[in-house]
Amino acid sequence: MTTPPPQPVLPIPRRGFLQACGIGFGGIALASLLSEQSRGEVLLPHQAPRAKHVIYLHMIGAPSQLDLFDPKPELLKHHNQPCPPEVTKGRDFAFIGKTSTLAGSPFKFARHGGSGQTFSELLPHMATVADELAMIHTVHTEEINHAPAQMFLHSGFGRGGRPSFGSWVSYGLGSENENLPGYIVLLSGPAGGAGASLWSSGFLPSIHQGIQFRSEGDPVLFLSSPKEHERNDRRRVLDAVASLNQQQFAATGDPEIQTRIEQYEMAFRMQASVPDLMNLAGETKETLALYGAEPGRASFANNCLLARRLVERGVRLIELYDADWDHHNNLENRLTKKCGDIDQAIAALINDLKRRGLLDETLIVWGSEFGRTPLCQGGNGNNKGVAGRDHHKDAYTMWLAGGGIQGGISYGRTDDFGMDIVEDGVHVHDLNATILHLLGLDHERLTYRYQGREFRLTDVHGNVVRPILT
Repeated sequence: MTTPPPQPVLPIPRRGFLQACGIGFGGIALASLLSEQSRGEVLLPHQAPRAKHVIYLHMIGAPSQLDLFDPKPELLKHHNQPCPPEVTKGRDFAFIGKTSTLAGSPFKFARHGGSGQTFSELLPHMATVADELAMIHTVHTEEINHAPAQMFLHSGFGRGGRPSFGSWVSYGLGSENENLPGYIVLLSGPAGGAGASLWSSGFLPSIHQGIQFRSEGDPVLFLSSPKEHERNDRRRVLDAVASLNQQQFAATGDPEIQTRIEQYEMAFRMQASVPDLMNLAGETKETLALYGAEPGRASFANNCLLARRLVERGVRLIELYDADWDHHNNLENRLTKKCGDIDQAIAALINDLKRRGLLDETLIVWGSEFGRTPLCQGGNGNNKGVAGRDHHKDAYTMWLAGGGIQGGISYGRTDDFGMDIVEDGVHVHDLNATILHLLGLDHERLTYRYQGREFRLTDVHGNVVRPILT
């Protein structure tokens, strides 16, 4: 009987080989690889970072820059007078027509600090840290309504489906703390019109999605184990589920299965780390008074203090959303109240980070999706507390402080009415490019391939605003 010739060994694709290994050596190696990737695809910055953390303070609804940071004496002189037609020619507004009256600010302004930064009387505490802030008076965006503008600011695109700013940072740099997410969201009041899409991971792996922490009840939904369910019980359940998920992963190679395993493990570790983090009772009375924080209460002040605690624990990006800045009417009363909600806590956050040696490595960003018009909306301009301002996307103020930022400067200039940019405009893409640069990321190289093309936060635009950097 003739012995058949040996059959040729067919090359096995790498994925097929690893799948064939099941949960053996190959599966373990691939799981380890994906685990590292899930924490951050780039892992090493493109250049030396100036900041390790970001605290992003988003005022939902758009504060009026003309009543807080950018006084216009000429506008005040023409208060309640008809707006010249050439000022509004070719321009669209969200609600008011092209024929309207000019509205000067009812608030007093003064210069503060050695730098002489200008602040409204509504922000006395923030004025004390004037020399730490870089004011950008010429931010401009593409969208005129809240939800699209919020998404454009956070994702570089005016509709849903793209990764948020924080998700891009998580994807690029990963997390420094294995017991907490790298991207955490805190709310005071309801979310913005764009809702949870503002911290969505979009088409990036879902491990990079922002995780909302709550000030009341369970800090994270479904984090607690059921009653009479011990930690060891939870561990056994997770081990069993992980084994099933690993088998499914070996069969399909779907990276989202590995993400799910990582998220279960993160949740298990968070059960031990989060309760201590959220308990402000351990802070000194002096620190609580500095912020105006009250343990057990949901407030912007509490969230600012939590942001400092998260930075201390190595969380990469913390975003605070504060609601109710949409002042189409009753601006004088409503803006006064809202400034009272945030002013003390923001100054405290800057001072607290500085005294702990953390401000140099923490970038603070304050702003919103757009600004407010120099035109009156509602009332007759003389009716105190009734009139407001409409949306304005073409020129508004944001500020930065901390890691890599040159404090005590004002960048950009608008015209006498605050309607248009006169010099040094900063597009939202420029702002995002600058923040990424400070974190050590090149916005042109931080890309992700999806549906056949390379995507990035700044699309095909953006320039770093170097004059505000140290």
